Amino acid sequence: AGFRRVRGQVCKRLRRRLAALSLKDLSDYRALLEADTAEWRQLDGLCRVSISRFYRDQGVWRWLERDLLPQLAAQAAVRGENRLRIWSAGFASGEEPYTLALMFALGDAPKNCKPGILATDADPHLLARARRACYPGSSLRELPVKWRAAFERSDDEFCLSPEYRSPVRFLVQDIRQDFPDGRFDLVLCRNLVFTYFQAPIQVVIAGRLAEVIVPGGLLLLGSHESLPTVVPGLAQERPW
Repeated sequence: AGFRRVRGQVCKRLRRRLAALSLKDLSDYRALLEADTAEWRQLDGLCRVSISRFYRDQGVWRWLERDLLPQLAAQAAVRGENRLRIWSAGFASGEEPYTLALMFALGDAPKNCKPGILATDADPHLLARARRACYPGSSLRELPVKWRAAFERSDDEFCLSPEYRSPVRFLVQDIRQDFPDGRFDLVLCRNLVFTYFQAPIQVVIAGRLAEVIVPGGLLLLGSHESLPTVVPGLAQERPW
């Protein structure tokens, strides 16, 4: 509800799929789904939305960079650690985890603490795009100007230099089914679970997210998102 453009995209993809399969209408497609379980994976892919860009929601990133990352780094130092473990869930084409890497390399993120960034997504095609790390100019329009020097022009794209990709590790993983191993100082779960999934799934995932965050760690949602319920172990710091 409330996402007409997204619904339009999904319906357009479904029409293409029906044409490719020479099916007359959605009732025929439903019959196929009931007969062929493999087609569910195709349908699941048609319903994914991968809209993203670098430094999306600038106010959230500035707050993270100036206030929260120093706080997390200080907590890590108390534990005798100089590394922040970060998980970006639903990395789209890599813009979010690479924004974090740039923040540590070129921004005001703490320099006494190195980032270890794990980025997961269910779509293997997005993984290939993220590893290639080349983007249209429109994806960079919100980046701080000095950070754009990290990109090299290649025809009509801007490719992130390898040195800025190194803190990021990518993994194909569906958050509805699997979580990465370990615990994290910072988890970014933005514009995915708490926008597109139904409430019962949101509740389950929110509880599991609370379990993988270290005490004093942070869960960051999208700027227009909220948790579906009160989650034991989590306290609200900001609306998102």
